[in-house]
Amino acid sequence: MVGKAPFTFSGHFIAMEPHPQTAPIQIPENRVLNCPGVRYGLIAFGMLNVMAGAAGLFLPVMPSTVFFLIALWAFSKSSARFHAWLYNHPRFGRLLRDWHVHRMIPLRAKVLAVTTMIGSLLFVTAYVAEDWLLPVGLGAVLGLIAAYIVTRPHKLATLEAER
Repeated sequence: MVGKAPFTFSGHFIAMEPHPQTAPIQIPENRVLNCPGVRYGLIAFGMLNVMAGAAGLFLPVMPSTVFFLIALWAFSKSSARFHAWLYNHPRFGRLLRDWHVHRMIPLRAKVLAVTTMIGSLLFVTAYVAEDWLLPVGLGAVLGLIAAYIVTRPHKLATLEAER
């Protein structure tokens, strides 16, 4: 695939190469905003989120997937080209496609997310909190987020078994 663009323009849609596990999508070109100021602002916002997501790969306290999902949304409103680039990215594209199509979170990502939340709660409890309010409030919020993450399917077989 060297030298080949991951997308082609055809009519009013952008057709993307199929992914082995998820079907290709077509982004209507008319979904891109016409106002140049808003459009460029969303492109900048998307790029900022891509940079934050890239930083999250190296910083254990910062999630990366959330920032990539926000960037994908911003690009869907501002640039079909950047949306296709991120959606078909060799490293991040599969996670984004799996979430977009199947609402699926890989098991490794689930374990990492819950472990990071537990570590953050323990750190706040031991070193930051002066009384019990902060750890209890943070524990409640992180518990709800962890419950949501854990209840998402982590592979396609799980999805097909539920049907």
